[in-house]
Amino acid sequence: MTAHSTSEYSEAYIALGANLGDREQTLLEALTLLDAHPDIEVLRCSSLYETEPVGYVDQPSFLNMAAAVQTRLTPEQLLTELLDIENRLGRVRDIRWGPRTVDLDLLWMNGQSRDTELLQLPHPRMGERAFVLVPLSDIVPEGELSGLYTYVHSSLSVLDGKDGIQLWKTCNWRAASGPFGS
Repeated sequence: MTAHSTSEYSEAYIALGANLGDREQTLLEALTLLDAHPDIEVLRCSSLYETEPVGYVDQPSFLNMAAAVQTRLTPEQLLTELLDIENRLGRVRDIRWGPRTVDLDLLWMNGQSRDTELLQLPHPRMGERAFVLVPLSDIVPEGELSGLYTYVHSSLSVLDGKDGIQLWKTCNWRAASGPFGS
């Protein structure tokens, strides 16, 4: 346990995306780095989905997924770790919504709310993004987590743009052997 973490565990949901380099390998490395942190454990990961870019569309397709983690970090500390992992994996921020080696977004954490310059929880645009909601729907347990399941599935039911998302590969997270089966 780090000096800044708490003894209480929280469950958090993270969106992962990549569209430069070896997209799948980069997402695997991000999961491995998350799970290697002493105060973060990857519990579940969604399948990988290939998605069309949103916003700035003149770029390669993305691979997107979501992960559920257990952590003793505060939301701000977890966000700092996510940004550190992005930097370690070569993330460069040149163009808003532009191409990137990896993107890690903190979506939700134990129903907590934040609205600061650094962090907004729940993520303010997750209900508008099929590339976030479809992977998230793979891993949010039914009937739990302060209505997150209901929010995800009701948002998906009215959202356009789901046709731009294709299943790429299923994920079966096993920290000891790696997240993807043979």
